[in-house]
Amino acid sequence: MPVATALPTALCNETLNTFEIFPHYKSALSFPGIKVQTMRIMKFALVAALPLMLATGASANEFEPQLRDLAKNKIQSWLSNPSVVEAIKAQNKEHDGLSETRIVALDKQWRAETNASSRPMIDSILSNPLSAFLKSKKDGSEGLYTEIFVMDNKGLNVGQSDITSDYWQGDEAKWKKTYAVGADALHIGKVKEDESTQTFQSQVSLPIVDPKDGSVIGAITVGVNVEMLGQ
Repeated sequence: MPVATALPTALCNETLNTFEIFPHYKSALSFPGIKVQTMRIMKFALVAALPLMLATGASANEFEPQLRDLAKNKIQSWLSNPSVVEAIKAQNKEHDGLSETRIVALDKQWRAETNASSRPMIDSILSNPLSAFLKSKKDGSEGLYTEIFVMDNKGLNVGQSDITSDYWQGDEAKWKKTYAVGADALHIGKVKEDESTQTFQSQVSLPIVDPKDGSVIGAITVGVNVEMLGQ
């Protein structure tokens, strides 16, 4: 099996002993005073292997078990919070009947504001209570979450921790494979390098349901620094 695919798979298994990867280190234990720092070795090897994974087309599914666990045991618990549900429901009502032409115009305005000194549309979203809630989740993750944003039933941003490049996500897999699929959907994106932060990230996206009737009302996307999974 090629090293590029075999090594990352092993390294991403948190229960795997370092000596199963580097069996020749076992003999070192017989010498007094030698200490093998297992987690540091694993982390170093994982970070070193990530660029090779991407270059050879290795899948983001190398991290899928950890990302699924994160979605189920942590992210999912936020989604029934009233600040999330009520904000989405309010925007869905406000945008009821919004035409495709208007959606395109709003997205165009958002994109223009990302490079402008005046950005009333972006600022109105970033300053709302939902954005404050999402930012608190990101800030409290100690670097695990790189960005968080919530979308309505048309794929338009409702709240976000950081500025996104666009306002409408309805043409992207993060919305199409969650909101448009159903309440039990989960979408995990490929691992990509963020050149600005020099970290490797994946996006986890889930539908958001109304706790009152179980209907899907929106979706959430969480950027995850995969180098920090399991810490």
